Amino acid sequence: MKRTSRDIRTANRYEVLRQIIAASPTSRQELAAATGLSLATVATLVGELLDLSMITEVGFEDSAGGRPRGLVAVNASGGALIGVDIAETYVHVELFDLGLNVLARAEEDVRPGESLPEQVIGHVAAVVGQVVAQAGIEGARVLGVGVSVPGQVDRDTGFCEYAPNWDWHDVPLLDLLTEHIAYPLYLDNPLRASAVAELWFGAARGRGNAVVVNLGTGVGAGLVLGGGLHRGVSNSAGEWGHTTIVLDGRVCRCGKHGCVEAYVGASGIMLNLRELSPGSPLLHQDDQTATIAALAEGLRQNDPVALGTLRDTVRYLGAGIANLVNLFNPEVIVLSSWVAAALGEPLVEEVREAVARHALPRPMAATEIVLSPIPTDPVCLGAATFALEGALQSVGQKSPKRSITPARAKTPNPR
Repeated sequence: MKRTSRDIRTANRYEVLRQIIAASPTSRQELAAATGLSLATVATLVGELLDLSMITEVGFEDSAGGRPRGLVAVNASGGALIGVDIAETYVHVELFDLGLNVLARAEEDVRPGESLPEQVIGHVAAVVGQVVAQAGIEGARVLGVGVSVPGQVDRDTGFCEYAPNWDWHDVPLLDLLTEHIAYPLYLDNPLRASAVAELWFGAARGRGNAVVVNLGTGVGAGLVLGGGLHRGVSNSAGEWGHTTIVLDGRVCRCGKHGCVEAYVGASGIMLNLRELSPGSPLLHQDDQTATIAALAEGLRQNDPVALGTLRDTVRYLGAGIANLVNLFNPEVIVLSSWVAAALGEPLVEEVREAVARHALPRPMAATEIVLSPIPTDPVCLGAATFALEGALQSVGQKSPKRSITPARAKTPNPR
């Protein structure tokens, strides 16, 4: 699709605000240098953001031999953003100010058998209502809600086209959510959300090329190429978890055989543990969270079964990540999501050694492998940035101000 002048202006506005959030306070001259835009363009975009109350003037700084430079900073109280992380076993929601600082968070478990769209949406609506109430803000301040759902999604139509974990096909998720949530909604998946979070605030910040490996119940890779998020032609890039690593191997939840996810996702790790030690007390039947937590504690205690399970898992994970290193030649590979966070540095150390055994020396020498440094849920953080992007796209339409109508159903009136 050809980009219109409006698309380009929205992208530039988004990039300027991103730089202001990352480096407040900052001057227009510094913004021009950081973004590569002309000073005149930056001055116009800054004026628009000031009019929207997203940023504010905060004084002046001396310049070398010239007039003092005006400084701008993000206006944290100028609005609120909500990020929703829909996962296979939970719905986690965080509410942010415009500086993307967490003001409230809440979570509900998604129990086995609660995978129908209306059941998941019920959890989302309830938890969104909770964070708005916790933060004590007026509903009109919520600029938007970014929603991350595992699987393949169409951002334009709002459909979840395929979610193998729940066997969803062509679910009109955005329309269904709109029946319960009154705020503007923006849909994507956790691969893109995690990648954006790392690009803004994490290990990919300042990097032109990075891969964010999500290790959770599902597995995938968010791609940062050429300094920006890579989506692919149908917003499907990054389905690395469903690349084949073992010919005619284990059956994956997607129905194919030998996928990376079948060996290194949470259920795959449980199977690795079961094959190594069927009666191990580390194994909590049908409870991924408890099993991964027990493995993490076992690693801290140097438990031989936990160490063996980690090595068996990394045997596949290392080969899979080496493929990413050889294919994309990134500056950094970031291990993210809840399984990576739980297993921590023991996982990272084993992965580094395994990848070095499989990757070509030249790209491997240029690649760091690190654990995500983001202290909050990276998927919620990334989803909130999608809501921010959506809010900026509305500038120049009928009204730059969002008018919020009362919720039509289950959430309490956000006002």
